[in-house]
Amino acid sequence: MSNLITPRTLRGFRDFLPEAMIPRERLIETAKQVYRSYGFVPIDTPALEYSEILCGKGSEETDRQMFRFNHGKHDVAMRFDLTVPLARFVAQNANELGMPFKRYHIAPVWRGERPQAGRYREFIQCDFDTIGTRSIASDIETGLVINDLMRAIGFEKFSIRVNNRKVLNGLLEKSGLAESSVPVLRALDKLAKIGRDGVAKEMAETTSASQPQIDEILKLAEVTGSNAEVLGQLEPLCSGNELAEEGLSQLRAVIEAAGAVGIGDANLQVDVSIARGLDYYTGTIYETFLDDLPSIGSICSGGRYDNLAQLYTKQELPGIGASLGLDRLLAAMQTLEMLPATRTTADVMVVQFSKDHLQSYLSMANQLRAAGIKTEVFPDAKKLNQQFKYADRRGFDAVLIAGDDELAAKKVQVKWLADGSQTELSTDGDCAEVVAWLNERLK
Repeated sequence: MSNLITPRTLRGFRDFLPEAMIPRERLIETAKQVYRSYGFVPIDTPALEYSEILCGKGSEETDRQMFRFNHGKHDVAMRFDLTVPLARFVAQNANELGMPFKRYHIAPVWRGERPQAGRYREFIQCDFDTIGTRSIASDIETGLVINDLMRAIGFEKFSIRVNNRKVLNGLLEKSGLAESSVPVLRALDKLAKIGRDGVAKEMAETTSASQPQIDEILKLAEVTGSNAEVLGQLEPLCSGNELAEEGLSQLRAVIEAAGAVGIGDANLQVDVSIARGLDYYTGTIYETFLDDLPSIGSICSGGRYDNLAQLYTKQELPGIGASLGLDRLLAAMQTLEMLPATRTTADVMVVQFSKDHLQSYLSMANQLRAAGIKTEVFPDAKKLNQQFKYADRRGFDAVLIAGDDELAAKKVQVKWLADGSQTELSTDGDCAEVVAWLNERLK
């Protein structure tokens, strides 16, 4: 007799039981609906790419975290995000796609980072991007999509932090640190994680910046106030540098347009400390935090990356987009008790009171499904208490019970599991009375 293999998963990877997978799918469907409402269309790309497609396109950290290996003669790697594969995809298919091109892509990505709460080595990203335009309208729309997405998921208390890399890079030029912009911005992006002293130390170790220059950068990043006040404080700082002035103008346009459609300072805030660690960002950048759980980190981030596709084509293909961090958001929703406990996708279960009436139960269930009510028929004519236990454990809203007497009289007993109440209803006329009663309760 052979030895049994111990069933186990790799560290940083996980299985999803129904109670975890159901809210994931609901969240994904919500994201799809919001993206589609703005005209974004779905695409997909391979999990594996040639390593040269991915390496050096994010940051030194993402290169270190990449799952990379040789397969035969080919050096391949697993995608660490969906943006770099998008750049390759658009460069390869630009003529067929036409520009501008708006896409969404919801799929797993892989990073060999240290697993921690809300962070895994395999996780889902829910991206949306607009390619082929530099228009500020696309920058603005990206913020509007994030706002609508957060509200559709069920949040009202959230903060979309917005900044512009042109402001940061322009001010670094003014400070004589243009050549150190990449390590400076990578360090600045960690301000919320490692604090002021930690960022100052990293800048001192990785750049040629002097202590006064580091202090000036951190002083800039700590500018606070209303959006109008922050923009006002930035104006004299940006004055005299064309790049910084352009970034400030774009920031102002985003804030003014958001205000025009009813998004105020409570949900959209200028934050000069937001840098985004990935090297390919060139303009507007976004990060989104939950007011009730800021410690979970940003749950929807992105920005403009005008130069990314130029690595694969001479055609100019500027882009902007953002990504919803599905796993991190679900962890936050679990902490905030926003996820209903359920292990079923159906609303109603039909009890199999007697195996002799299986066809009647199947017919009843079909009539409910035809009316849009998700219905499961219990497969065995077991004792009622066993079937009720199954229904309770799965989280059905209602159970339908029909024995010999009920079926003969074209009746059914409907038990509402939340309060245990029971109602007798007619099954005549395609179960119209049952459908109406359930629809009213399932609202």
